[in-house]
Amino acid sequence: MKTDASPYHFLATPATPTRGNVTALVTDTLRQAIVTLALAPGEVIDKGAVCARLGVSRFPVSEALARLQAEGLVDILPQRGSTVALVRIADVLEYMLIRKALEAEAVRIVTASHGPEFIAALRRNLGYQRAAVELGDRPGFHARDLEFHAIIIGDMRFTRVKAVIENTRANLDRARRLILTPRRLEVTLAEHGRILAAIEAGDAAGAAAAMRAHVDSVMAELIDFARSNSDLFADGALLRDDPEYATFPFG
Repeated sequence: MKTDASPYHFLATPATPTRGNVTALVTDTLRQAIVTLALAPGEVIDKGAVCARLGVSRFPVSEALARLQAEGLVDILPQRGSTVALVRIADVLEYMLIRKALEAEAVRIVTASHGPEFIAALRRNLGYQRAAVELGDRPGFHARDLEFHAIIIGDMRFTRVKAVIENTRANLDRARRLILTPRRLEVTLAEHGRILAAIEAGDAAGAAAAMRAHVDSVMAELIDFARSNSDLFADGALLRDDPEYATFPFG
């Protein structure tokens, strides 16, 4: 029975799926809930309630949870059920280093040679970001933030680079949403503005430096947040007790 009284009322009930794609739809629905923190780190997942909310049998939910376990988003323990995996700051550090290297190089390349609509797309996106900041629309800003970076990567037209960055996204998105304060939105908007200004000036080295500074800024704030909220992280005890644990190559 599907009703808003369900503890999972925030899960979008899928349109009538075909038999072959039920598992994919359930996986996408649960992944979205985890990434947006509607399902919080450490939260127990009631499989029966999910089935009732989505109107599906237990099999596709079990399969979906197994897929999400492989992505590092769910922990499945024998006789104890499934929980939303805690974020690992060590993973975040590694993913952010990958993104820093790839996106700094990507922005350097596209600054030197970009398509005719590229600057217009970035300016338009930055306008949407500014509007989201003024409205205090955190989910909207996050979506435009992702789009800003996607425009840069997309203009490079290297599909494998795009795939590598996409593969780091789910766990990074969870961590980044934890620090989406009004101040962070304003800081990110300003950092994006500096990246765009360097691109418009044709300063490839400056654009790459601005991108690296942006990633460093986000990472520094994430580390500070993680130290103050270690219970949200799988390696929180190490983070709390070892000052050298969350080292990141800034600069």
